[in-house]
Amino acid sequence: MRLKIQYNVIVGMLALLGSIASAQVNHTVKPRVVTTIKPLAIIAKSALGDSAVVEYLQSNNQSAHDLSLPVSALTKLDRADLVLWIGEDFEARVAKTLNRIPASRRITVLDLPLLASHTETGHHDHLGADPHVWLNPHNANVIAKAIQNKLGRPSSNIITDRQIADAAAQLSPFAKQHYLTHHDAFGHFVSAFNLSPGMSIRDASGGQQGAKTQYLLRKTARKKNARCIFVEPQYADKDASVLAQQLQLPLKPLDPQGFDQPLTAVGYSAFLNGLVVQFKACFD
Repeated sequence: MRLKIQYNVIVGMLALLGSIASAQVNHTVKPRVVTTIKPLAIIAKSALGDSAVVEYLQSNNQSAHDLSLPVSALTKLDRADLVLWIGEDFEARVAKTLNRIPASRRITVLDLPLLASHTETGHHDHLGADPHVWLNPHNANVIAKAIQNKLGRPSSNIITDRQIADAAAQLSPFAKQHYLTHHDAFGHFVSAFNLSPGMSIRDASGGQQGAKTQYLLRKTARKKNARCIFVEPQYADKDASVLAQQLQLPLKPLDPQGFDQPLTAVGYSAFLNGLVVQFKACFD
């Protein structure tokens, strides 16, 4: 009888220890968030900090418009607790795969109540709307809160009103200055900070434009006394270099996808500050 009691006590203790260990494991397992592009990963990490693992599928030499999914990416999507993408028009090549993910673990950013860009140039018509929504910090806060709500986290901004106001104050002296961009991507940034819209060498998807458009671009750039040409790291800049030589303008880097920005809890505010610094450099 005593042996039986001792055996039952030992079994009970082992069961208790097992349940405690299981609870500890479950408590330490972090949700896995996968985004299609780097800017959404910056926002997700800022929204969740160290409480989640955040990954993205885009490589540093790949345009978001040309994103494709190797087998390793499909594995990441299958393991993800939450997947973020911009939407079907922007990421057409992966739309079929992303649309198959249940809505319970997917956020389509263009379905959120985002702020529209008020400085459309017309080049986004085939996309329906300017999809580079993360360049407006108010939109970034909307996206961050959607992520937090989806994962049951407290809702909070990833960039404060004061930080946004500071960025606006830094950019204000250049509000009426003119410039060219390599890619028609900055409508939301321009709208957020009341800047003059840039004159774009390429269209919203990074495609080359026709000869008439290129001729008018050169004519307008001279008339408006453009100060520089912004180029992005993922695009070959041969056409920008030729134009810069013709117009005698400097080339300046401007990275709207934050390829050099680490994923940290303050990543988005650092990313926006980097954009402000890069933009101001055009007018040095």
